[in-house]
Amino acid sequence: MSHRFVSRSYSRDGFRAVVRGEAAFRQLLAVHGVLIPLALVFDVSPVERALMWAACLVSLLVELLNSAIEAVVDRISLDFHPLSKNAKDMGSAAQATALLMVGAVWGSIILG
Repeated sequence: MSHRFVSRSYSRDGFRAVVRGEAAFRQLLAVHGVLIPLALVFDVSPVERALMWAACLVSLLVELLNSAIEAVVDRISLDFHPLSKNAKDMGSAAQATALLMVGAVWGSIILG
């Protein structure tokens, strides 16, 4: 089996796992599933549209990484530990920052 095929199957499996197991990711898919096509409605330049799409995709990427961090922390132990809490809180803060970026990009482009 080629390395490329194996890598694709890992990616497919990871995507399936996050869609099945993470409500936050499904919620973001729903939101960005509306925003990405909505970007086609606005009279913006191709570069602005690409930025709007990129911001949405970055948010999804951050949630994938956040979910991965949470899975690893939970795999290690479900017991409370300050470092585990920090890791999960930092992942959440990363997603909050990504969503602020989505709002800033969309707002600055749409509102001028």
